[in-house]
Amino acid sequence: MTRTDSLWAVLVTVIWGVNFVAIDASLDDFPPFLLAALRFALVAFPAVLFVKRPRTSWKLIIGVGLTVNVGQFAFLFSAMHAGMPAGLSSVVIQCQAMFTVLCAVVMLREIPGRTRLLALGVAAIGMGVIAFGRGQGASLWPFLLVVGAAASWGFGNVLTRKAGIPGGLGLVVWSALAAPLPLLALSLTVEGPSRDVDALTSASWTGVGGLAFTVVLSSWLGYGLWFALLGRRSASAVAPYGLLVPIVGILTAWAVLDERPTWIEAAGAAIVLTGITLASLPRGAGSPPPTREAPPTHPDPLPATRP
Repeated sequence: MTRTDSLWAVLVTVIWGVNFVAIDASLDDFPPFLLAALRFALVAFPAVLFVKRPRTSWKLIIGVGLTVNVGQFAFLFSAMHAGMPAGLSSVVIQCQAMFTVLCAVVMLREIPGRTRLLALGVAAIGMGVIAFGRGQGASLWPFLLVVGAAASWGFGNVLTRKAGIPGGLGLVVWSALAAPLPLLALSLTVEGPSRDVDALTSASWTGVGGLAFTVVLSSWLGYGLWFALLGRRSASAVAPYGLLVPIVGILTAWAVLDERPTWIEAAGAAIVLTGITLASLPRGAGSPPPTREAPPTHPDPLPATRP
């Protein structure tokens, strides 16, 4: 990685880390399902008129959209709306890497090497510590919703790999088409039409600004730069920068929202990050060869990751 490319990669991870605070700001004005529907509607239109559709079937594009977009963000936004801290969410959602490996074992019969198995164990311990900490001082339900978001993201990653769908901006834009209608239906059913109308007519500049950050900076600029880097550098050189996302997320939430995790939650987050770091290491010499090359996982908290 050149110095310029490294700076671009750091910029992307900063954007994605800050994105969790932007989501938190939007959730003050918009109910979670409506917010997710708005996000993907704006990601898809008008970009779908200019970005070429991936060379695969509609069935596969919709499958990725329903898992990576609908499932992940319906769970994540609901969790944060229910009280899951933005900083802690940025850590727990990264366990999509653990679910990606587990789903690959079941769906693709890919047996992970010793390093990956160790990473799975470490990350699982960290998740257990966070769950214990949440259970001591707050409801465990929001934490479980973020775990559901990570699982949906991981399933979508493996679905993408199994189908052989090429990654890139085309997949981001066209899979976003599958999200607005299901999310809007959820919003109308669960949150109610009157609440949606009130949110749309009374949204503050802070809420709209958070939504704009998520669409323009996190989705468009973030993914555009990330895919450009992956286009000219190896995935092994680019992907480790993604480890900065939860760190930026925690620090930003601390500075902006005054979120201060308990020592148990902080310890669990550190263990999870250790597991994610181990998972990013090169395959050991004694590990069995993979059945096929694994593509980089979807990086957004949103969407984040992308959060």
